[in-house]
Amino acid sequence: MGKGIPSVSYNLRHGGSVLIDRKKPVESIKAIEAFAERVQKNNWAAVIFPEGTRSRNGHPKPFKTKGLLTMVKHVPNALVVPITINNSWKTLRYGKFPMGIGAHITFRVHKPLQANHYEDKIELISLIEAQVKSSIDT
Repeated sequence: MGKGIPSVSYNLRHGGSVLIDRKKPVESIKAIEAFAERVQKNNWAAVIFPEGTRSRNGHPKPFKTKGLLTMVKHVPNALVVPITINNSWKTLRYGKFPMGIGAHITFRVHKPLQANHYEDKIELISLIEAQVKSSIDT
């Protein structure tokens, strides 16, 4: 997302976001740690997409939990708000071109979870994943 999307890419690169290279997992986790420390220090809101790449058919892929675990570890007082996004896959089902037009994209905001109420962070992430996936329209 850091390249090729007018306005979005520029803002991601210059707005304090962390852009990771999935081919370099160690560097990615270090970048997420540094980002999480800035989030904690400045009391910022952050967004992370643990499902990774958008599916081509609407069926969710398994969460990649390391980034989310890193965020929760370094921002222990985080309020986690799981959000399900439905039908966004339809906009890119054919690749970048032709773009699927007319997809009715919906968002479902789930009940916020206080990260520090969960000693077992894997349990927290499993709950988040279950909430998000249970609301996906297939």
